[in-house]
Amino acid sequence: MHQPIRWHEWGEEAFASAKLENKPILLDIGAVWCHWCHVMDRESYDDPEVAKIVNEHFIAVKVDRDERPDIDSRYQAAVGALTGQGGWPLTGFLTSDGKPFYGGTYFPPQDQYGRPSFKRVLLAIAQAYREKHGEVIEQDNQVTSAISQAEAFSGSRGDVSDELVETIVDSSLRMFDERNGGFGSAPKFPHPSALDLLIDHFARTGDEHVRDVFVTTLEKMARGGVYDQLAGGFHRYSVDERWVVPHFEKMCYDNSELLKNYAHAWQATGNRFFADVAGDIIRWMDDWLSDRERGGFYASQDADYSMDDDGDYFTWTLEEAKAALTAEEFEIAALYYDIHEIGEMHHNPAKNVLFVRAGIEEIASRVSLGEERVRDLLVAAKKKMYAARLARSTPYVDKTVYTGWNAMCISAYLKAGRVLGLKDVLDFALRSLDRLLGEGLESGRAAAGTDESALPALRHVIAYSDPQAERRETSGVLDDYAFATIACLDGYEATSDMSYFRFAQKIADAMIAHFFDPVSGGFFDTPENVTASPGEQPALGILDSRRKPFQDSPTPAGNPAAAIALLRLHAYTNDVSYRDKAEQTLAVFAGGADKYGMFAATYALAVVQFRQPQTEVVVVGQDEIADQLYRTALQSVSLGKAVLRFPSSAIVPQDLPLALAETLPNLPALREKRSFAVICSSFTCQPPIFDAAEMSRQLGAPSRSAA
Repeated sequence: MHQPIRWHEWGEEAFASAKLENKPILLDIGAVWCHWCHVMDRESYDDPEVAKIVNEHFIAVKVDRDERPDIDSRYQAAVGALTGQGGWPLTGFLTSDGKPFYGGTYFPPQDQYGRPSFKRVLLAIAQAYREKHGEVIEQDNQVTSAISQAEAFSGSRGDVSDELVETIVDSSLRMFDERNGGFGSAPKFPHPSALDLLIDHFARTGDEHVRDVFVTTLEKMARGGVYDQLAGGFHRYSVDERWVVPHFEKMCYDNSELLKNYAHAWQATGNRFFADVAGDIIRWMDDWLSDRERGGFYASQDADYSMDDDGDYFTWTLEEAKAALTAEEFEIAALYYDIHEIGEMHHNPAKNVLFVRAGIEEIASRVSLGEERVRDLLVAAKKKMYAARLARSTPYVDKTVYTGWNAMCISAYLKAGRVLGLKDVLDFALRSLDRLLGEGLESGRAAAGTDESALPALRHVIAYSDPQAERRETSGVLDDYAFATIACLDGYEATSDMSYFRFAQKIADAMIAHFFDPVSGGFFDTPENVTASPGEQPALGILDSRRKPFQDSPTPAGNPAAAIALLRLHAYTNDVSYRDKAEQTLAVFAGGADKYGMFAATYALAVVQFRQPQTEVVVVGQDEIADQLYRTALQSVSLGKAVLRFPSSAIVPQDLPLALAETLPNLPALREKRSFAVICSSFTCQPPIFDAAEMSRQLGAPSRSAA
């Protein structure tokens, strides 16, 4: 708002102005957390000369990619088709009706980095729009066609087979960096879905090589600079292959999915290190990304506190570290975190990124102190350095609460809270889920020719960062519905409260009604009658282009997430329509999924759950035996396993999903009033189990080692 450019919000007014004035649209898509968006803001959009060109020749429209993922995904595909690149900031040039004909990402203020200056680009585009309008229109027609094909997977239908999973697992293993952990080279991203796929594969097969891959990766990441060594939580990615220098923004969805990775790794290996990292991720999310009063999770923390720094809040000069610590504490911290006069940050070589360079045992040997003394000094140093860091100017926290991301965080908290036995974590997750259901749902909207008035509709945004800001109603996208369904099912499994299960069904049914393609199968990312806001018709720009999101980028993809939600519902209801739609969704992509490697990891997880139906472990009772059975059931990792607990008095048909209601009340053990557990799958249950050792044997988990 402070900039000299006359920005418009995405909407009918901006498009009407472009048509009236016969001007192209300059579309800028960015995000609060995006470092290069801030750079381009400062270098170009704050510049009066640039503003004069933009205001004279363009209608300028600014979009927040987090608030409008539907706009971002389509114009990312468009710019990718034009230039072969994408990312943020996304700079698009559109005709007056919103069709893209040129674009790019970051444009520098002068010719540099092999890119033309932004002023030169603006003037050239304005001239081409005036003088070569026919060529511009031909270009936008070609791009629009390319967008409609993006992720459409035309002709890619195939059989949903175990071989698909093996191919995607093998592809991930081939990309493994044996020296540094992770996959591929710099820049290096965490790929949580691929890690969960490997953890699940190890749990099913006992393959020690697969175990080494995810253990090495998770250990290297947590000891690197990509992990916040003081506050906990992960930065978005590493610019180098060693996980040392990160892009410093921290996203709720990265941390939610990594939290699940570390909880699952703790289950799979018994290595306490993974449980400790999971606990520290929770600590950071509690402190920085949680609305402790109302429930809910905030979107992100920025990388920078001003336009002039690059991770300065998170990094340390030698003098800054010495000023915060005693001489003895500094000696230990400098060895542990590799703090020297010359650090890792190119813009300021004196700045050190904190990463674990040496272990406690090695440091103890070097300084001739006992390991316990070294450990105590390190704990004291971490506390003092974090306190000193808190006194610095703090990067902005975007307190917007998004439905889909909030649901992902809720699911992660429920998973970690149960596995680690953290009641406070469970309580906050359930309070957040209650807020999602209370504030994220709006009245149902009926599709043409159907009676769906009882179906809920989800908002994409539950609450904005600025509570005084005018609320912009944005309709939920596929991800919101899929992740909300999964969160409700997770809430049900954590509490045995049928209200969460009923919400899961209603949201899933609404997802099917509004997003499912009944002709070809699969889910579109937006409802059929897509609108940017209630009452807006027709769809603006290229929002009427249909997409079926399949790749994990950066969050788990909507279609496989929707399939997982439906498969879980089928396991509880025996409603074959849920399984059929899940199968149709997976079949749409089966012919080409193997070509996407680890970017199809969530798809592979969905195929696993389709090929190997969900197992329910039901613990009944309230005494110590029931507690032992419950803990044992949670101890082993299987992403296709649900663990529920009921007091014996709750095993009545009206308080159970249909499939369990038809099975559990008939168990003879209920009449004996003993605590027990049963393992159910494919709508039948095995004989009751009365001790934890037998439970562990029947679940058949690979042996856990703390190594």
